[in-house]
Amino acid sequence: MRPVRSLSSLQRTPVADKREAILRAATRVFARNGYFNSKVADIARVAGVADGTVYLYFKSKEEILHSIFDRNTSEAIVEGRRQLDEIADPREKLRRIAALHLERLGADRDLAVVFQVELRGSTKFMEEFSAAGLAEYLQLIREAFEEGQRAGVFRAELNAKVVAKVLFGALDEMATNWILSKRRYKLAPMAEQVLDIFLNGVSAK
Repeated sequence: MRPVRSLSSLQRTPVADKREAILRAATRVFARNGYFNSKVADIARVAGVADGTVYLYFKSKEEILHSIFDRNTSEAIVEGRRQLDEIADPREKLRRIAALHLERLGADRDLAVVFQVELRGSTKFMEEFSAAGLAEYLQLIREAFEEGQRAGVFRAELNAKVVAKVLFGALDEMATNWILSKRRYKLAPMAEQVLDIFLNGVSAK
């Protein structure tokens, strides 16, 4: 288990931003130590606050993990919808979703570890998270695909829900491989490869 390093930037965080500091500290702690091995005291130390201060904002360590997921998923959905509103081509919408997905995780390795590993540490967590923000995220993908079906761009007989899960699963696997790989490379460019296979298939023309 790797020791948690203090974050001087977090220790200097104004009082008004303590909740954000705690979430960022928790992301670092969970990624480095693992959720089940982490303690609220570890999070407080990295955030530069007293243990009791953490409980002013969160009832438990579990609520902190929920909040990390909820906040980041919500931000991803809001940003995704904002950018998709500017795109007309359904194929490009799917490309943008894929790019945003891997760019977000690729920009913060600790966040990626929490999403790809720590959130999947128990069936209970998976059930809760699947029923919450993940469903809305899959809907974002499904809507883009259904738009393409109506436009005749994508095959009308395909189940859009299944398609959304297939694309999400491919992106999800790329992110997991990136975390586990001993080879250092950028994650974001993998989105183009995933979409090339997804949209064009693997058969030679």
